[in-house]
Amino acid sequence: MWRIWLLFDPRRVLVAMGVFLFTLALLIHFILLSTDRFNWLEGPHMGTAAQMAPLPSGAK
Repeated sequence: MWRIWLLFDPRRVLVAMGVFLFTLALLIHFILLSTDRFNWLEGPHMGTAAQMAPLPSGAK
């Protein structure tokens, strides 16, 4: 394992990993914010619940 660090500079590897993980975290959060179910800022849109039809009165 120590021979790998002779090929790569540890500082560059750690900086590259940090930039990659930060970019991945931003991407995941923006994907979640674009969905109706997981948007924690605006909440679910009320239009989808109002369009649902109620069950018939005889159904259990």
